[in-house]
Amino acid sequence: MATRFPPGFLWGAATAAYQIEGAVQEGGRTPSIWDTFSRTPGKVLGGDTGDVACDHFHRWREDVRLMAELGLGAYRFSVSWPRVQPTGRGPAVQRGLDFYRELVDELLAHGIQPMATLYHWDLPQDLETSFPSGSAAGGGWPERDTAYRFAEYAGIVAEALGDRVERWTTLNEPWCSAFLGYGSGVHAPGRTDPVAALRAAHHLNLAHGLGAQALRAALPARAQVGICLNPSAVRARTDAPEDLDARRRIDALANRVFTGPLLKGAYPADLLADTAGLTDWSFVRPDDLAEIRQPLDFLGINYYTPAVVSAAADPSVPRRDGHNASEHSPWPGADGVAFHRVPGELTAMDWAVDPSGLVDLLTRYTAEAPGVPLYVTENGAAYDDRPDAEGRVHDPDRIRYLHAHLSAVHEALRAGADVRGYFLWSLLDNFEWAYGYSKRFGAVYVDFASQARTLKSSARWYAEVAASGRLP
Repeated sequence: MATRFPPGFLWGAATAAYQIEGAVQEGGRTPSIWDTFSRTPGKVLGGDTGDVACDHFHRWREDVRLMAELGLGAYRFSVSWPRVQPTGRGPAVQRGLDFYRELVDELLAHGIQPMATLYHWDLPQDLETSFPSGSAAGGGWPERDTAYRFAEYAGIVAEALGDRVERWTTLNEPWCSAFLGYGSGVHAPGRTDPVAALRAAHHLNLAHGLGAQALRAALPARAQVGICLNPSAVRARTDAPEDLDARRRIDALANRVFTGPLLKGAYPADLLADTAGLTDWSFVRPDDLAEIRQPLDFLGINYYTPAVVSAAADPSVPRRDGHNASEHSPWPGADGVAFHRVPGELTAMDWAVDPSGLVDLLTRYTAEAPGVPLYVTENGAAYDDRPDAEGRVHDPDRIRYLHAHLSAVHEALRAGADVRGYFLWSLLDNFEWAYGYSKRFGAVYVDFASQARTLKSSARWYAEVAASGRLP
């Protein structure tokens, strides 16, 4: 029997600017922290960069035609901050805004609803290296001023696209920006300071709040404003008190460091206590939490795999948290926690396939944010996809992955979760951050030498599900 999704359920796909656009020196664009990071030897596998990526900046019409061929109802894309406001300050570059105006117009002409994400990790490099306080460690998200610069940028983009785009997300996965960028250093800008990571998390929260206000000041009343988080379905390895405490610590750092201020207007007391040996959190000013707790029109949930943790019997054992290898932890104040491989099938990212974590998160956040609709704004898997002798790309593993996770979404719906749509990650094979071009998440295969696009079997399967609203 087929599983039916509610009428009006939104079927989409998602991408990010630095991962697909290329054209990093065209139209007035200046370097982002990812341009700098990817050109630093040893930071990205194979020395890959996003200089060309999928050449979407020149091939966007072709890519929109592919979306239309797949019958997508929505497309979630991100705006490149350094393409629009090259130094992160001052007036916009109209050519950059025109690119997004033209893209959105083409989407609408094909009946595809745009969802714009303002920040998907490509901070203008000038904001990382040029900042008001004169901190010797660096600028960027640990600096309060960056949140104010983000709000200015949000207003610029809203003024340009507000008559065309109705759904907006401020930030994508601020956990990665803060803790992988400034804690473990495996993402741009590659810094390894646990206090800077915590400062960055707070200023990203503040940027969301200020940015949401700037968006609403410029957008029509019908517009919807949200944020995309990558909450972790954290599980204790056993019911032993020390393992349950490990779960609590990681839940605070992975989830409640954002949802506490966003949903409740406060940082969790246990998080403050866990990190008291690192910082007194004096970077949080009296009015900040009120600024952060803005009404949410929806909450985006990005999900790939759960986490299993325990108390660490041997703190010297390498950390296996799925976020690339580093001598520095992205978990400040949680050095005594061990991460364990989840049993079962693995994707090419070495991540376990476990859709039950998605059910857990969708039901959890329906309960924690009553009245706030949810979207699955990213979900997908990397596999070692290759064309066959006829040039076709068969990816049955991805079809099984998507079937299982869409079944999980439907299970959450039956349990009362208010899920309004699903965005497949990703539309295209692309630049996969520190993994370069070695990991393929796309429903569309990209030959990076020729830039030829080929629909994989999973793309056609997903198109049938989207067209029918039924999961076979």
